[in-house]
Amino acid sequence: MTRILLLGGTTEAGLMADAVAASGLEGVFSYAGRTARPVAQPMPTRIGGFGGVAGLVDYLRQTAITHIIDATHPFAAGISQNAIAASAQTGIPLIALERPAWQPGPGDDWVTVADFESAAASLPGDGSGVFLAIGRQNLAPFLGRAHRWMLRFAEVASHPMPDATLIISRGPFTVPGDTELLRRHQIRHIVAKNAGGSAARAKLDAARALGLPVVMIDRPALPPRHAVTTPDQVLRWLHDADRGV
Repeated sequence: MTRILLLGGTTEAGLMADAVAASGLEGVFSYAGRTARPVAQPMPTRIGGFGGVAGLVDYLRQTAITHIIDATHPFAAGISQNAIAASAQTGIPLIALERPAWQPGPGDDWVTVADFESAAASLPGDGSGVFLAIGRQNLAPFLGRAHRWMLRFAEVASHPMPDATLIISRGPFTVPGDTELLRRHQIRHIVAKNAGGSAARAKLDAARALGLPVVMIDRPALPPRHAVTTPDQVLRWLHDADRGV
């Protein structure tokens, strides 16, 4: 019997959960626990880490998981690496539901960098306004640098960067809304993670409309894995795996 561990936390993971539930398959949806009020899912849910590769291996065996679907954020490299390693140790097949990365188009002014430290170093340090669209886990390289910072989070328990303007707002966002936001706060640069997807893309289209430069941080490298881009492709993979294809 198929029993799925769905590693989630993204919009795509929610769509995958809907598809799993509609197919009548059994499984568990796993949240990392970084959000105080996670979105309810149509399948049993667990919240929290596994305790590294060894803990994940134990969980897979104890709960009789037969398939792993990694639908985590493209920058959640730790859990993705652990899932790849646990799959290799247990022989439990793994598939990733992966958002295509954003690509620059005509009119975009992007500089692509490898990491957060390189992104901070690429800014001019002239006191101008910067929209740090990178979440709250990677702000340290930007602390103390000569800029006016703007942050936007869906929720936050405490202010992670006291000298920054903090905006609490949950996407998906719109191009007119983000254009007005950038103008109102006199933003001159945007720093973003190449998360892909549509829910947070509006800031990039707004930057193009306003002629603003974007510092785009590349996704972390992962070991090779089987990856697809739609829930239907995952369901076909599950079906083929059950048939031994």
